[in-house]
Amino acid sequence: MLARPLAHLISPKVRIFVSKPNTKSIFSIRHGRIQLSSNIRLQNKRVNIRRRQLHSFCSTSENQSSLSEKVTSDEQVPIIADTIPVAYESKGWQRRYTMVILCFFAFLLCNMDRVNMSIAIISMAQDFSWDSTSMGIVQSSFFWGYLLTQVIGGVVADRIGGKKVLGFGVIWWSLATILTPFAANAGFGVLLAARACMGVGEGVAMPAMNAMLARWVPRSERSRSLSLVYSGMYAGSMTGLAFSPSLINMFEWPSVFYIFGSLGTVWFAAWLYLAASDPTNDKQISPEERQFILADVVDPTPVKNIPWLKLLSNRPVQAIIVCHFCHNWGTFILLTWMPTYYSQVLGFNMQESGFYSVLPWITMAITANFGGFLADKLVEKGVSVTKVRKIMQTIGFLGPAFFLTQLGTVSSPIGAVVCMCCSQGMDAFSQSGLYSNHQDIAPRYSGVLLGISNTAGVLAGVLGTAATGYILQNGSWDEVWSIAVGLYLFGTVIWNLFSTAEQQFD
Repeated sequence: MLARPLAHLISPKVRIFVSKPNTKSIFSIRHGRIQLSSNIRLQNKRVNIRRRQLHSFCSTSENQSSLSEKVTSDEQVPIIADTIPVAYESKGWQRRYTMVILCFFAFLLCNMDRVNMSIAIISMAQDFSWDSTSMGIVQSSFFWGYLLTQVIGGVVADRIGGKKVLGFGVIWWSLATILTPFAANAGFGVLLAARACMGVGEGVAMPAMNAMLARWVPRSERSRSLSLVYSGMYAGSMTGLAFSPSLINMFEWPSVFYIFGSLGTVWFAAWLYLAASDPTNDKQISPEERQFILADVVDPTPVKNIPWLKLLSNRPVQAIIVCHFCHNWGTFILLTWMPTYYSQVLGFNMQESGFYSVLPWITMAITANFGGFLADKLVEKGVSVTKVRKIMQTIGFLGPAFFLTQLGTVSSPIGAVVCMCCSQGMDAFSQSGLYSNHQDIAPRYSGVLLGISNTAGVLAGVLGTAATGYILQNGSWDEVWSIAVGLYLFGTVIWNLFSTAEQQFD
């Protein structure tokens, strides 16, 4: 916080410009806090100003008196950059890029191992004589384990670091994937247990990644970095859906579990050698990059005590939890049931179902990264982070809601595929809205907060996936889409009323 006298002198609307040739940066004063709106470019080098040092600079009596003579509401106050310590970034490949890329591939494997069941289950249902209800139970059993490790994964990652937790998750779910064919042949209950075990491993992935990147990625790069990592899930869906049909046709359905699961062991070896939980514990990072990162990220020291009551009673946190549920209901239905929809409703064979199921995920990968780039650009131009998060998530809710309502009106299979692509493409803007908001409001507790909200999201996945199987036994796909649309609309209202990007917890 700024010193009390200065906090009274400066209006929340005042922007302080750090002035020097070739320098462009805006610091917004909000409720006594200085917030970095963009990077500085100084002699073609990117720099961050250490917020604590800037606070100290502004808190001295000499600077207070000089500012008090100049500051009025909405006035721009120049501060000479030479008087404020800055952190320079070295050129070339940065270590934080390596962390982001490794997380991208972890999420790629995550969805490859998840969606292969949505293709394989068509053949498995024939081999084991499953009806739609049994298929729904198999699909939802993954979420039983996934639900259990969301919060604990975030707590452990915030305390011991994301490297160990994410590494454990990937190798665990990879082994469970490899063992899936053996479990299926052993019995229906054994298969459900194997899928639940796989969910246990994947359940820690998102909280661990969030805790890790909160300590690695500066605020000014947050939207695009998280969008890239989450687009790994879309790339994994594309890869899994594209290759699974061919592998099943060539080597039968068990092959997809053996091959996809084995890739996780390769990633794990690279992770052990290349990853670090935060810049302070990384031996390969340059001093310049470490200083640059630490100038604009959460304190990397481990979290000892978590303010559970404050977290759960905070209105913006509650908004994230509710909206995560609303978002994931529709997303997980499409993730697990899309190939079946293509097969049963549109009449595609397995090869065609796999091909057309890839297209929405291609759209998501493109729009997620575009949304992340756009969000960061808006922040750099001075648009408040809160407004950016609300715009992005509103697109992420209303876009899918609109296009799902059109599925019942289109008359051709290609028209239905276009609606699916547009729905999922708009959904991906959520990566720069809801999914970036955890680090905004509670950076030190971002892992556990994502674990809490994703628990609600997983409940939506469990209920939505199983409910879809039940509905299809007695009803139609129009009923399935109507429920998803209703939740998207409800989430839009809650998000715009109660969400914020203002930091709620130190």
